[in-house]
Formats: sequence, C-alpha cells, structure tokens
Amino acid sequence: MAEALWRGDALGRSTDTVWPSGFDALDAELPGGGWPGRQLTEVLLPQFSLAEWRLTGPSLRRVVADGAAVTMIGPPKRPHLPGLMQLGLDERHLVWIDARAPSERLWCAEQLIRSNAAGAVLAWMPQAAPEQLRRLQVLAQSFEGPVFLFRPLSARHDPSPAPLRLLATINVDWALDVQILKRKGPAHDTPLRLASIPGGLERVLTPRVMRPSEMRPVAPPVPMAPVSAQPLSGTLSDSPRAPTPLALFPELTDVVGRADPAASTAGAGR
Repeated sequence: MAEALWRGDALGRSTDTVWPSGFDALDAELPGGGWPGRQLTEVLLPQFSLAEWRLTGPSLRRVVADGAAVTMIGPPKRPHLPGLMQLGLDERHLVWIDARAPSERLWCAEQLIRSNAAGAVLAWMPQAAPEQLRRLQVLAQSFEGPVFLFRPLSARHDPSPAPLRLLATINVDWALDVQILKRKGPAHDTPLRLASIPGGLERVLTPRVMRPSEMRPVAPPVPMAPVSAQPLSGTLSDSPRAPTPLALFPELTDVVGRADPAASTAGAGR
C-alpha cells in the first residue's frame, strides 16, 4: 500500500514503459526516468524545426529498434532523411502525414492514437483548443508509446492537460536548454543544459588532443604565381537528386486512408 502512495515533494513513478531520453540529466528529472507512454508530452518551442528531433530523436531509436513506426503529423518542413538516418531512424520506420489545417492535424492524431497503430506519434499543433487537447490526453491513456505535441511558445500560459510539459530552446555550442514547466513532482525552475551536437558533426566539432607521434612538421608555404582571371564555363545542374521518399507502413494505410480527401493528406513525401 505504501508503494502506491505518491507525495508531492517526490517525482511520480510510472507503472508503464518509459523511453530513456538519451540525456542522463533530463532522465533524472523526468518521472519514471524517461519519456512516458500513455500520456501526452507537450514541448513548447520558440520556433519550429530547430530542436524537435535533437530532443526526441535519441529516444526514438528504441522505438525503431522494436520494429515500430515513428509517425509525424504536420511537420512544418519536409523531414530531412539523411539527418534522421544519423539518429538511427531509417525510411522504413518513418511515416510522414502531410496534414496542414488544424482540423486535419487533430483528426490524424486522434485516429493514430485511438488505433494504437504506431510506436510513437509526433504532432505539430500550432493551434489547438484546451478541449481538443483534453480529448487527445484521454485517448493517449490507451496508447502504449510516447506521444509528443510540439506547440509554440505563445501557448505557455494556456491551460494544458498534458501531465508533462517542457520548454526547449537552442543555446550556444549546439546545446539545448530544457525547462520543465509541468511534471508529476516538485517544481523545477532551473533549465537543464543538454549537450546536443548533431551526429554528423561530432567528429568535426569535438576537440581532440593530438599525440606526439601524430605531430608532423609543417612545411613553409609555397609562393603562388599570379594567374589571370578567366570566366567560368558550363552551368550547374538544376536538377539535384531527389531525396528518398519516406516509406508508408501498410498497417497504417487503413487508419490514415479513412480520412476525407478534402480533410487530410497522407503520404511519404512529394
């Protein structure tokens, strides 16, 4: 009986599966030690398309490793597949639903959460009424994976039913500042500074001390002879290679395909 009690000055415990965020400092402040399932996690951002994947990407590797799909609803920009592959997310486990109107985003999120047809749901919700969020929270209680709602910073003072609410901003040196606005536990006022160098830049940006055996003398520069400027000939190609389209999971086709064609569009890229 004592284990079932929760005191407000302690972090809440989760009886469901949690997904480690990939940041030890953040996991130490999240109830259950990671991103929770069966509830909404609301992330507020000053600007979309800057911090979403760097914050949630490391945890989604586990979802993909289990063979489940990561579903994106209404991302403001076309997902960059090479960057997602750096995070360990390949096109076989990504579903991009190009829903743009607020009603389309809400409808798609409701259907995916209700059907429990994906491993994780990421939905961009620039506009959402409190009663719509409450409906999503009720549906999320039967969804096994994490559900992330990305909302603008202007929604900070709006009421939200999400049990976990954070504010993420970009700082210098590719760091993420994450402030926990709401959680099941004591208040946490000090933002967390999380190192978040993109995978493709780690070797370039991370300094390494050279060993003495690796050092080589530097030859003096060779003077260059002057050359006359010549006009460039030829033209650059106007047709860069199109990115690989994101794959659509067959089991999600029935869920997304029930939408009114005028109400939502779903696909794996254009």
